[in-house]
Amino acid sequence: MITRFFHHWETRLADAKRTQRLVRPFEWGLEWIPQNGHSNDEAPHQRVRTWVDEVMANTDAFFTPPPTDKYAFSPADPDSSDEETGTLTFPSALITPHAENNLVWARLFAAKDKKRAVVVLPQWNSDAGGHVGLSKLFARVGVTALRLSLPYHDRRMPPELARADYIVSSNVVRTLQVCRQAVMDARRALWWLRDQGYERLGLVGTSLGSCLAMLTASHEPLVRVQALNHVSPFFADVVWRGLSTAHVRAGLDGHIELETLRELWRPISPWSYLERSRHKKTLLVYAKYDLTFPVDLSVKLVDEFARLSIPTEVARLPCGHYSTGKAPFKFLDGYYLARFLTRNL
Repeated sequence: MITRFFHHWETRLADAKRTQRLVRPFEWGLEWIPQNGHSNDEAPHQRVRTWVDEVMANTDAFFTPPPTDKYAFSPADPDSSDEETGTLTFPSALITPHAENNLVWARLFAAKDKKRAVVVLPQWNSDAGGHVGLSKLFARVGVTALRLSLPYHDRRMPPELARADYIVSSNVVRTLQVCRQAVMDARRALWWLRDQGYERLGLVGTSLGSCLAMLTASHEPLVRVQALNHVSPFFADVVWRGLSTAHVRAGLDGHIELETLRELWRPISPWSYLERSRHKKTLLVYAKYDLTFPVDLSVKLVDEFARLSIPTEVARLPCGHYSTGKAPFKFLDGYYLARFLTRNL
């Protein structure tokens, strides 16, 4: 009865914005593959597979941006009642066809302790206010939070979009490249925090943000802790089976099989980088009645961390994916995340 209640609630919460979800056509996204050394004579799926194999041979190169000195920080109005310290902008390392998306925005919530900080990566389709409350909580407990806008979200969204469709879509290579962009943006944000004098750095990510946070932590030596809020081992399986991505699955159907998609999306799947978490302090949070990140996938990731004897803390929320953002569950989730950071960072 409790399961039926939460599943019904999750479906109603997901349906609230169903009319904005467009089924976009399937595309390989070959224009997003660098042209150097790649033959145009190969079949599209083989060109993508060849390129992905090259990426997996050196993911450090794939996810490492060049340094930048073009950071701009605007302090908040000192008379404002808000707890925001200021706004950071800097150029993204990946140049996309949309100018709005090529400038990274982040909001800083500074704690009195200037030694520890986290970059906060919100969920897919989070608006500009998403995770601001969580960032304020972190600052209150002594951890500075730099809340990052993901690619194609809020201020980075071009006028043609109503949702952040270009970071998770039925365009295979664009999804890879835009998730890569998010990782490189997060690394530049971490570098800025380091340059401000912060010595102990971490990442907090939710849903899509949790996947991006683990990819970032796996390639960024500065990261000591990662708090991953809603987890799955495989990017493709969440898209294929999740409640929130049914419209993306509809665009994929008939053009590609799950096994092939899982193989091609290896660069953005946490499963590819488990061993890189061995020396990070990790919190895995999942929800018992989740229909967006299917629970068996979350459990598979948790079990694999345990099988590999990678030190991990685990928290299971007694709710679903969307209902995590509702009271009282959002307070419980915030408690788990804040407790982990204060103990381990």
